[in-house]
Amino acid sequence: MKISKRGEYGIRALCHLAERRAGEFVQIREIARIESIPWKFLEGILVQMKRAGWVRSRRGVEGGYTLAREPHEIVLGEVIRLLDGPLAPMGSAAELRDLMQRNRRHAGFYEVLIEVRDAAARILDRTTLADVVERNRVHRERSAP
Repeated sequence: MKISKRGEYGIRALCHLAERRAGEFVQIREIARIESIPWKFLEGILVQMKRAGWVRSRRGVEGGYTLAREPHEIVLGEVIRLLDGPLAPMGSAAELRDLMQRNRRHAGFYEVLIEVRDAAARILDRTTLADVVERNRVHRERSAP
């Protein structure tokens, strides 16, 4: 499984918002600058996440983006599927099952790929944004002088 820059940037932006005070709006250019994300690219990602109900926006000088849900309610698997599509290493699980049926000679290989996909999905589907933010905090504290 490979996460695209779109998926990575989306999770980084969500983490940035989750680390702020609840309800605090952050301007897109600030998120882009601090997280080293091209702001036009980030804008499209945030619009997509707004449609999904994870962030909300407000216009104006005091505007920007904030989380629309609590960090413990946002699951990484949902975010990655929204931004990147299926979690399978080669197409979706349904496509892999179809390959198993059509190519019996290599069905064992496709079965392994399904197992890889299922293991990754289990981890991503039980890991919340709050979990990632906490892990980030722990790593920062460990590396602090």
